[in-house]
Amino acid sequence: MAMKKLILTSALLATVLVSAQIDFSSTRYGITAGGTYSRISNAHNPSGARFSGFGGFLAMIPVDSNDQFYIQPQVEYLGAGESGKDKDAKGTPGYNAVYANNYVSVPIYFKAFFSEAESEFFALAGPRFSFLIDQKVTDPSRDYYAIDELPAYPGVNGKANSFNFGVGFGAGFSFKRQLELAVRYDLGLSNTYKGLMNEPGTDPNIAKKKSEQILSLGLSYIFQ
Repeated sequence: MAMKKLILTSALLATVLVSAQIDFSSTRYGITAGGTYSRISNAHNPSGARFSGFGGFLAMIPVDSNDQFYIQPQVEYLGAGESGKDKDAKGTPGYNAVYANNYVSVPIYFKAFFSEAESEFFALAGPRFSFLIDQKVTDPSRDYYAIDELPAYPGVNGKANSFNFGVGFGAGFSFKRQLELAVRYDLGLSNTYKGLMNEPGTDPNIAKKKSEQILSLGLSYIFQ
């Protein structure tokens, strides 16, 4: 199912690129950084948010002649995952756990300004491709939440998927098309923790997909 979504999204993006009036010669480049708030559904217990950050580079590629519509690919170092800080689990094992997943992430956004004005609001939407480069698990509430598989729990482990695919949406404000503030929400469509699908227990959430969601707030500077 995830592969079908990936193929469909890639085909849709290719169609947009072919039909658009792309002007690569007018591409502008920039840097971007900010903070992230991430969670993973149906994975760990207790489950809470992880606060981290992202930073990287972007390109703004015009797809019309009015400086209103762009394709904006980005390459980012992205901190995600979750923690055990459920407010109802204070003082219990796993409350101080951190399940840190760090990625090289490549979102490709279609970006639309609300008008042709220099300073204006904009919206973003597009796919995100994330490649795991580092995973750290500290103070897990259960042994098999660790990365390695344990002999006592064959087939069960907390190793994160090496590739995650999702879709992102966002909005922001651009000051003179140079300094931009944006908020983004990324919904993971991949199963981040396949090794937890066979976790012991009767909780119906065990068999559900472990989806990673990321909310971020960032600042970008676009070079002239």
